[in-house]
Parts: sequence; structure tokens; C-alpha cells
Amino acid sequence: MNAAEYAEQHGLQRVGARPGLWTYLQQTWGRRDFAYTLAKSRIQARNQANRLGVVWEIVKPTLNALMYGAIFGILQGGKQGPQYPAFVVIGVFLFEFFSSAMSEGAKSITSNRSLVQSLSFPRLTLPFSTIIQQLLTLAPMMIVMFIYVLLLGGAPQWSWLMIIPLLFLYTLFNTGVALICARLTVHLADLTQLLPLITRVLFYTSGVLFNVNTIFAAHPWVVKLFDFHPVYQVLELARAMILVGHPYNPMHWVYLSCFAVVVFVAGVIFFWQAEERYGRDI
Repeated sequence: MNAAEYAEQHGLQRVGARPGLWTYLQQTWGRRDFAYTLAKSRIQARNQANRLGVVWEIVKPTLNALMYGAIFGILQGGKQGPQYPAFVVIGVFLFEFFSSAMSEGAKSITSNRSLVQSLSFPRLTLPFSTIIQQLLTLAPMMIVMFIYVLLLGGAPQWSWLMIIPLLFLYTLFNTGVALICARLTVHLADLTQLLPLITRVLFYTSGVLFNVNTIFAAHPWVVKLFDFHPVYQVLELARAMILVGHPYNPMHWVYLSCFAVVVFVAGVIFFWQAEERYGRDI
């Protein structure tokens, strides 16, 4: 019997050894205050670097909505309907949550190299902290989004409350994506150079700026493909809950729920499996 086996027999564990999944999740939950504090400190640090501070979180998607809405409105020849401005606002503001979660989540381990290499804690805490940061940013964005919808002629409806379970599913999905990207960028650093391109492709293929049912009316098989696009489903469900008379497929709730749970669980397991490697591979 070697020394390692003897130590393990007496209840001692190797430094940095990966715990069981359930124990790992319990340890992560025990660090929830740390994750929340880290998220708030990042927001404060980022806002201090800009004169407008947190206002930029609102200005950026607003400018994107104005710019892309104007360009695509012209390209579609004014056939998009009277609710098109609100349609674009909802799409741009909600896509921003996915985009930020994926890009910032991908850097959650590599950008905290000194923390990972010097302290012992569940590394899952770092991407979770990133998601908390994005949620704290999302809250004022949602308020402004609804204000814009009202200014653009929308009217409050009870269906607006359905945005709450929708955002819950969206957060689950985005967390899973962030965890997968966080691990991949540790092993494939070049992935960070591709993420902006991937994000841009997803932006233009998620129905952020156009109505898929209208654009591909002559190709129903293309419309059917979007049933397998989780981000598109989020945007369509949000528009159906917020805009009057916006058609949607109720099965999107089922599809999105399945995607969210599967991607979240897969992301947690995929990230946990490499727990021992994060300290030495970055």
C-alpha cells in the first residue's frame, strides 16, 4: 500500500480532489454569498470605469434596437406592421442577456486565474456569479423594456406576468451555456476569439429583428426548424406575452422547458467533471 492509498483509507483526500456531484453542489450553495458579493463588485467596478455607469447597460441595447430596427425596417420595405418597433426592442433586450451570459461565462474561469490557483472553493461558484451579475443587470433592462413597449403603443396585460417563468427557463438555459463555454475556454483558449462571431450568427438567426413566420412563409420546413432554436423560442414567447395579438406556438413552452433543463444539467455535469483541472490548465 502506497502513501496515497494509506491516507485515503484514513479519510484523507488528495488536495483539489473532485468531490461527488451532490457534495459539490452543496459546497457551491454554501458559497452563494460569495458569488453574490463577487457579482455586485464586478458591476460596481465596471460602472466606475464609465462616466455614465449603469446607464450604459440601458443605452447599449437601446442604440442597438434603434440601429438594427431602422436598417431591417428599411430592408423589409415597411411591411413589418405597426408593432415592429416593440418587436425589435423585446428581441434586442432579451438577446442581450443570452449574449452577455455566454461571453462573460466563457471567461469566468480564465479571467480569475489568481483566485482559482490560490484558493480552494468550488469553481462552479465563478460562472454562477457571472449569471447573478447578468441577472442584476437584466432587472433594470426589463423595466426599461416594458416602458419602451408602453411608449410604443403597448398596453399592460395580465399575460405580462408570464415573463417571470419565461425568464426562469431562460436563466436555466443561459447558465448551462455559460458552464459549457467556461470549461471549453479553459482547454481551448482560442474559443474566446470565435465567441463574438458565434454570438453574431445567433443574433441574426434567432428572429431578433424579423418575424420568422413572415419571412419564411413559403418555406414551412424552415419555420419548423426554429422549433429547435431555444433563443428564438424565448423571444417568440416573450412577444406573445407582451404584444397584443402576436401569434405563437404553445408547444414552445414545452420545447423551451426541455431545452433549459437538459442544457442546465448537461452544463453542470460537464463543468464538474473537469473540477480538478481548472487550477492547473489555465
